Amino acid sequence: MSNSSSITMFLLLAFADTRDLQLLHFGLFLGIYLAALLGNALIITAIACDHRLHTPMYFFLLNVSVLDLGSISTTVPKAMANFLFDTRTISYSGCAAQLFFFLFFITAEYSLLTVMSYDRYVAICQPLHYGTLLGSRACVHMAAAAWGSGFLNALLHTANTFSLPLCQGNVLDQFFCEIPQILKLSCSHSYLREVVLIVVSVCLSFGCFVFIVVSYVQIFRAVLRIPSEQGRHKDFSMCIPQLAVVSLFVSTSFFAYLKPPSISCLVLDLVVALLYLVVPPAVNPLIYSMRNKELKGAVWKLMTR
Repeated sequence: MSNSSSITMFLLLAFADTRDLQLLHFGLFLGIYLAALLGNALIITAIACDHRLHTPMYFFLLNVSVLDLGSISTTVPKAMANFLFDTRTISYSGCAAQLFFFLFFITAEYSLLTVMSYDRYVAICQPLHYGTLLGSRACVHMAAAAWGSGFLNALLHTANTFSLPLCQGNVLDQFFCEIPQILKLSCSHSYLREVVLIVVSVCLSFGCFVFIVVSYVQIFRAVLRIPSEQGRHKDFSMCIPQLAVVSLFVSTSFFAYLKPPSISCLVLDLVVALLYLVVPPAVNPLIYSMRNKELKGAVWKLMTR
C-alpha cells in the first residue's frame, strides 16, 4: 500500500505482451495520428489563407481544428512511445499535465461546438440579424469564453483529483491518465469531492447538449421550409456533420464518466476512450471537408499548389 506522496509514476494499460502486437498498435496509432495532423493542418491552413472563408463559421471551425490537434497530441504520442519502447510508465507530474491538457482541449472544443450550433441557428433562422449578433468582436469573445471555460474546468478537476490520497497502487487501466481510473486508486471518502465536480460538469455539459439539440431542431424546421432543393442541401451539408460530431463526442464521453462500476471492463473502457478521444480528431477533417463544398474547394486548391 502506498499514498500519493510516495507515488512518483503511474503504470498505464499495456495493450499486448508480445512485441509484434505492440508494434502493430504503434503503427495503427501512428497512422491515426498522422491522419489527424494532416487533416486538421490542411483545414487550418486553408481557412487562414482563403479570404472567402474568413467568416464566423470557419473561424470557429479553425479553433476546433486547433483543439483537435491539441487533444490528440496530448495522449496519443505518449501511448505510441510506450508501444515502441515496450514501457508503461508515466511520471506523476506528466500524468497531471496530461490530464490537465486533455480536459482543457476537450472542454474548450465542446464549448466551441455549442457556439457553432448557435452560429448555424442565427445564419439560417435569423439571417437578417447575423451580422449584428455574430460580428467579429462577438466571435472573438465567444471563442475566448470557450477557451477560458476549458482552462477553468481543467484546472479545477486536475487540482482536485491530484489532491486525493492514493493508496491502491499506481496502475491505471487506461492508455492515458483519466479521472475515473485515478479515482479507483483513492482510499479516502474525499474522492466524493471529485465525483461532485464531475456531476456538476456533466450537468453543465448536458445543458449545452440540450441547447445544441434545440438549435438544430429549429434549424431543420427552417431548412425544410426552403423551397429550393439546392438551398436545403447546402444547409443540411453544413449542419449534419456538426450534429454527428457532437453526438459521437457527447454519447461516448458521458458513458465513460457516468457508467456504473459494475459494467466497467478493460475492453469496454478502451473502446469508449478511443471513440471520444482518438476518433473525432481524425475524422472531423474528413466530415467537414467532404460535406462542405467551399471548404473542400479551398483544401483542394491548397493541395494542388
